[in-house]
Amino acid sequence: MRAVEAKPLASYPWFVRLFFWKQKRTYGRVLDPGLLWGRSPWVFAAVALLYGALDRRSSPLPPALRSLITVRVSQINHCAFCVDINSATLLKRGVAMDRIDALATWRESSAFTPEERLALDYAEAMTITAPGVGDDLRRRLKECWENDFIVELTGLIAFQNLSSKFNAALDVPSQGFCRLPNGRPSKV
Repeated sequence: MRAVEAKPLASYPWFVRLFFWKQKRTYGRVLDPGLLWGRSPWVFAAVALLYGALDRRSSPLPPALRSLITVRVSQINHCAFCVDINSATLLKRGVAMDRIDALATWRESSAFTPEERLALDYAEAMTITAPGVGDDLRRRLKECWENDFIVELTGLIAFQNLSSKFNAALDVPSQGFCRLPNGRPSKV
């Protein structure tokens, strides 16, 4: 049972319907999370603008790394919608299917670069509250990246936690963006 239902499209404020128009152009339909966030129009607008700021072309984070992080955080938070849409984005960004399949068990896989492994380690430490982010991990981050990169990475992980926890709590289903080999849907 869904905790919250969408409203009729015409009942959302005009500025939220502008976001819906963009989603329809981009994805072919209005996204279920947008319909739910849209019930709180000003919060929806702020979340949409934050997402746009984090996913901009000029971000210091490479696009594939951004998508790897968002998929992994979504897996940890059991968000079917986020795993689905972020896996589809990861494929569009040129990441091979075997790397996507290995993401849930990335620590045992040789498919990831040292920088990707560090970012995934940080994403897990921020998402799984125990033991959290420790001094050793902070040191390794500073050895690898500049402060601005670390801040952007931290913001992306925090945003994806917000998004995937919101969607998982409201039981937002996958919308079928990413079909893996053999027609199976992306996994949570």
